[in-house]
Amino acid sequence: MKVILLAPVKGLGNTGQTVNVKPGFARNYLFPNRIAIAANATSARAIEHQKRLVDVRVAQEKKAAEGEAERLATASCSIARHVGEEDKLFGSVTARDIAESLQAQGFKVDHTQVLLEEPIKFLGVYQVPVKLVQDIEAKVKVWVVAQ
Repeated sequence: MKVILLAPVKGLGNTGQTVNVKPGFARNYLFPNRIAIAANATSARAIEHQKRLVDVRVAQEKKAAEGEAERLATASCSIARHVGEEDKLFGSVTARDIAESLQAQGFKVDHTQVLLEEPIKFLGVYQVPVKLVQDIEAKVKVWVVAQ
């Protein structure tokens, strides 16, 4: 039985692909979970229309993210922390701290978008990448200063 996938299925295919599956798998799993629809001329046209709508929406989001990336590239945030010997912080600066500082400046950034490999534990200036959408990333200058 040929079906068109509405969502990616591991080991089967990605969204929009037409695949051949056993009728029981389609009837008992794919159709009830709204993961696929039966492949025919009408459903193929509907899927193509949905793909075009998604492509337009993704292009708009990407354009908006590029503008936001330019604004973020010029932004910098300063985070004050207590320090001990050799300029080592008591605690650390995490992605959540950076996101909160950027949100205070008016940027819509979630802590999951801040790509810190490990928390910052020393004073200094750091270039931290912030991933806005799939391909667009901006570097933000983070100043970690003594309180």
